[in-house]
Amino acid sequence: MRLLLLCLTFSISILCKSQEWNFPDMSKHGWETPLDNKLDQKKFNTLIISQASSYSVTLIALNQLWYSDYPRSSFHFINDNNAWLQMDKLGHITASYYIGVAGIQSYLWTGMNKKKAAWYGGMSGFVFLSAIEILDGFSKEWGASTGDIIANTFGSAMAITQQIAWSEQRIQFKYSYRPSQWAKQNPGLLGESHIQRSLKDYNGQTYWLSFNLKSLLNIEHKRFPSWLSFAIGHGANGMTRAYKKDEITYRQRQLLMSFDVDLNKIRTKSKFLNSVLHTFGFIKFPMPALELRNGKFFAHPLYY
Repeated sequence: MRLLLLCLTFSISILCKSQEWNFPDMSKHGWETPLDNKLDQKKFNTLIISQASSYSVTLIALNQLWYSDYPRSSFHFINDNNAWLQMDKLGHITASYYIGVAGIQSYLWTGMNKKKAAWYGGMSGFVFLSAIEILDGFSKEWGASTGDIIANTFGSAMAITQQIAWSEQRIQFKYSYRPSQWAKQNPGLLGESHIQRSLKDYNGQTYWLSFNLKSLLNIEHKRFPSWLSFAIGHGANGMTRAYKKDEITYRQRQLLMSFDVDLNKIRTKSKFLNSVLHTFGFIKFPMPALELRNGKFFAHPLYY
């Protein structure tokens, strides 16, 4: 859970920085453009130094503030694929994806060839999260997770594949949170405040795949909103601990369908407002939703 907190915070910090760098809109250009093969060495050096510093400081801080409180061990793997109804794995995918997207934007900013930028930048999430898996592997309390590694790989692959195929992210991972009744039953694990619970309580989290309709369906009508998306979400509830065997609650999966707003497609006259919108584009916009749970459908006038 501390991993989700760290990764989302790290992703947001990179995305905030990326908005200051004024990246070109690569979706408006073809593969052969003057933007290719014009690497700005000064920008590239700035990026490498910034990226290395961010990775180093984050990992050192994590090692000192978290792992130092727990005994060490020889490197080992664990199988935690049944924990939290796989909600933690969706968190890994989302974090890896957004770190990768921010990495791609950063390398494009340097003028790097678009295919190289897609690979180098898109791998940022996998590389960063792999370093955390190594720290986990040497901790007696946890262990490196093959499921986490697969999830990290998938998140980075989604960013890279779309960038190479479309020069934009037409399918995005999104996150939303609503307070759950279960956090109060184990606040030490699920969080004592709403801020903590938004990142630690998997009962209140929903992870979405958001499909931009105009881009995916190649809709050319000018009046069709470029920001309109259709989203499919996965959530769960009834969890006070990682594994079902450790509790007596009845766990349930939730499948959801809803519309969404692609904040990256919204342009205003204010650079600051654009920066805010694009930075928080990973959040699923509150909309009416249809939920499938235990074979029954439930309608929500507003789901977040």
